[in-house]
Amino acid sequence: MSANQDAARKHLKTLTDNASLDVIEERLRPKIHRSAERVPGASLTDPSVIDKRWALLPHASHGKDAIADPVTLSQHASFAANIENLIGTVKIPVGLAGPLRVNGTSAQGDFYVPLATTEAALVASYHRGACVITVVGGCSTMILNEGVSRAPAYAFHSLVEAGRFVAWCLASTDAIREAAERTTRHGRFKDMRITIEGNHVYLLLEFTTGDAAGQNMVTLATQAVCDFIAAECQIKPSYFFVEGNLSGDKKASSQSFQSVRGKKVTAEVRLPRKVVERLLHSTPEKMADYWRMSALGGVMSGTIGVQGHYANGLAALFIACGQDAACVSEAAVGVTRFEVSSEGELYAAVTLPNLIVGTVGGGTKLPSQHACLDVLGLAGAGHARAFAEVCAALALAGELSIIAAITAGHFSGAHEKRARGRKSHQENSPPA
Repeated sequence: MSANQDAARKHLKTLTDNASLDVIEERLRPKIHRSAERVPGASLTDPSVIDKRWALLPHASHGKDAIADPVTLSQHASFAANIENLIGTVKIPVGLAGPLRVNGTSAQGDFYVPLATTEAALVASYHRGACVITVVGGCSTMILNEGVSRAPAYAFHSLVEAGRFVAWCLASTDAIREAAERTTRHGRFKDMRITIEGNHVYLLLEFTTGDAAGQNMVTLATQAVCDFIAAECQIKPSYFFVEGNLSGDKKASSQSFQSVRGKKVTAEVRLPRKVVERLLHSTPEKMADYWRMSALGGVMSGTIGVQGHYANGLAALFIACGQDAACVSEAAVGVTRFEVSSEGELYAAVTLPNLIVGTVGGGTKLPSQHACLDVLGLAGAGHARAFAEVCAALALAGELSIIAAITAGHFSGAHEKRARGRKSHQENSPPA
């Protein structure tokens, strides 16, 4: 994260062109005076409380009608468990990609996939990939593994104490399981892995979470484990924390890439040469050549996994369907592979080990998000595995489309046409 001396000098000159270092220092000092009024109401969502929050924002009053619109205000109670200090909702355009045919261990059928995004060309690209997959009979998908982890961390006086603590935990695994599972009807204790670093001990607790994404579920279960250990274990730590940053929560990590966080899913499809040429305007050889070059590029840049743009489709799908959007940081990790078969077909596969998704709980019960899950036919209990397979199939569709566009020389032109070009056309068109 260092800067070389020339860059540092240039940056310093930029900072001091309009102000001296003394002036800059004064601007950066803490300002101890009475602050503006605090936002009132916390989790209250009544329109009268929302009005009080907007009263703090006179400079933004022109935006109130767009954010605190009548539909949002009429549904205010449905947001109470999902947000604090509510002032309204932000409307993101939702487009459909598909049909996307999925032949999975859990997902079966043709899906129209709702994608919420402000990025022109994104839906069009995933739509094209989805339709190509469907033309050849669909992609095969399979859940490979499941598990959501939390990692409490303990500090002891010595390595000897740390070792005795680990021995106690290993002897008490059944009791730890019981303590965890008392907190949930749907979660199940799956495994406990031990990491010792000097006099520190990390317990990586792994759970299955049913149809919920499960972060809150495993946090509560882990807290119960910590409480049980505190009450029953005679080897007392100097201190401990319910999460020691070893679980990989909301960040790309080598650990989860090699194992699982959420649901690990793979998807594959075979595209005949004629389909690649006619619908993707490329060839299997060009697409495989690009994949090999991009794989090396990813290795040299230090990426975790090798893939083109999982985050584009997953972010749009997560936002539309009420998933935790921050989990895209770990969900968009995985491996794409393209090969030319002996028959001259394009074989394409994706594997995503970190799909933290669910169809119950969290944001899935909000009105618009529940409606988007309904569009997929995957709202409510019993559909989380199928939803994860649709996520993987969508990622595969996106990889096919973007690599085809790059190898056909259409990538830049598509963005020009669908973003700048369309905007320019609309700006120059007479009003309807």
